[in-house]
Amino acid sequence: MAAERKSIFITGAASGMGRETARLFASKGWFVGGYDVNEAGLESLREELGPKNCLVRRLDVTDRADYRAALDRFAPAAGGRLDILYNNAGIGRGGPFDQQPFEDIAAVVQVNLMGVLIGIYEAVPLLKATPGSLCFTTSSSSATFGMPGIAVYSATKHAVKGLTEALSVEFKALGVRVACVLPGLIDTPILPPGVAANAPKEGMFRAIPPAEVAQVVWDAYHADKLHWYVPPELAELDKAAALNPEAVRDQMGSGAFFTGPTERKAD
Repeated sequence: MAAERKSIFITGAASGMGRETARLFASKGWFVGGYDVNEAGLESLREELGPKNCLVRRLDVTDRADYRAALDRFAPAAGGRLDILYNNAGIGRGGPFDQQPFEDIAAVVQVNLMGVLIGIYEAVPLLKATPGSLCFTTSSSSATFGMPGIAVYSATKHAVKGLTEALSVEFKALGVRVACVLPGLIDTPILPPGVAANAPKEGMFRAIPPAEVAQVVWDAYHADKLHWYVPPELAELDKAAALNPEAVRDQMGSGAFFTGPTERKAD
């Protein structure tokens, strides 16, 4: 099906950042594998992109056997190559840690961390077989400094960031590049109702359309950069958190990072 085209395997492809990435890469002539638990969203994606340009399938990223089966079906359709594995699937369940149902905590860890580990582990053979391949994962701005109210989500995204860094060294010997995106407040269905509409109009936590993340995935394939921040000024929060975490803690507690201007830094 791919007919010598480059290919991308996207989890969480039915909506938001994953769907926008599928659209962008299809428009660039790539063959797209779209995976999600939202079957209706996948079917509409298949209709939009055209059956000759994509392969869609329901996938539970926490089920290793299901993930392996999805890759086994994708590989021949893509001509045995995998130019980009985009681990994008994630869920967001928050609230005060001591009040969260433990089932929600476990679900966030399973999808956001174990789903990424399973995906990378199962896709490594295809990535190794594809010259110039990229293993790309969605981390989060909450991986710069732990965000109150989404502590477990933040913990999984810190883990994804650290995994990216470690594998970027390990996989270099395999000829596979590794990188991640750290998005801020992206206007997708993962956000609670009203959050995007009430977000600041400027600053690092302004609401950003998911198409900007899709563009970063494209840019990452054509570069050798490790961490991609959306918006770019989130890199300043990462620096501040490393240099003076106590100051960031205090500003986070006061809400300064969420309402202040773009150039606000911890000092």
